[in-house]
Amino acid sequence: MPWSLENVLPCRQQLELESRLNALAVLDEAPGLAREIDDFLRGLAARDLSGRLMTRLISAFNDRLTIRIIELTVRRHRMPRVSWCWLALGSEGRHEQTFVSDQDNGLVFSATNRDEADALRELFLPFAQDVNKRLAECGFTLCKGGIMAGNPAWCLSVDEWRRRFYEWVRRPEPEALLNATIFFDLSALYGDFKLGEELRSLILSLTADTPAFLHLMAVNALHAPVPLNFRGEVVAEDAGRGDQVDLKKFGSRIFVDAARIFALSSGIPAVNTSARLLEAGPTIGMHGDDIVAVDAAFSHVLRLRLRQQVADGPAAETGTGVALANLNEVDLAILRVALRQAKRLQQRLQLNYRL
Repeated sequence: MPWSLENVLPCRQQLELESRLNALAVLDEAPGLAREIDDFLRGLAARDLSGRLMTRLISAFNDRLTIRIIELTVRRHRMPRVSWCWLALGSEGRHEQTFVSDQDNGLVFSATNRDEADALRELFLPFAQDVNKRLAECGFTLCKGGIMAGNPAWCLSVDEWRRRFYEWVRRPEPEALLNATIFFDLSALYGDFKLGEELRSLILSLTADTPAFLHLMAVNALHAPVPLNFRGEVVAEDAGRGDQVDLKKFGSRIFVDAARIFALSSGIPAVNTSARLLEAGPTIGMHGDDIVAVDAAFSHVLRLRLRQQVADGPAAETGTGVALANLNEVDLAILRVALRQAKRLQQRLQLNYRL
């Protein structure tokens, strides 16, 4: 379910953009409105607002735009008269999108058997591919890995999705673990939300009954080393990247991966990382002050990523590297503390799963 824009104290420009989004009636006008929204959000991020708040606000606008595109695209296609739901995956499903986000989405529909699923898929695919195309025109690049509703592999009936999840959890391979980091962050965005919620419940029941899979997820999560040296100082990557540190791969991902594992092991349905930490933290032995500190650290890493993306400009294709030389002393000091919190999360994973 999309996070509401009403959860943010609105300003006049925000209200105007919301009104224009709701009134959008021509698909060809969506890219121009998307650029205006992006300019507005980049202006807010330049004020150094909370990373947690900004990613939710970005996601809320992106969700609203996506929903409107789906609504307008539905009118252009012959849609089957069965229940269906558009699924948001990955950072969109967690409501943690930044300014550089590709598409991660899927579609689930009701079907009584395999033959009906095949027939319905042929009807849904032109619609889903049209939505993917329209979103790409609005700046949401097509997923290089093909994780989109317009791909037959991810336009599936409820039973087909169920078989996919069973196969990943019961027979975990490297690809299954990679898929879990995207598909297990699933939220229903448009359509019959019950179908999305059914898949969320299935994921929780499967992982709760298969601790070996969570153990492998924990092993996989530890493959991203925290960029701190033995003195506890932030270190840059290899010489080819200058003095940059990838604050997605070696920063926010660490918090996201740990929170996902904690939530799945605790049967917590939350998908957003902060919500997962808040709700699952106590069940895995974290104290209230520790949860607050970890969440603040995660928010700081997101803020630095967003600020770098604003500095790089809208044309930037990547938005994960942050140049240490561009950080002032205060931000660098806070980043050190934030990454120490990330390291503590990994140590908790090691302790809980005896790694």
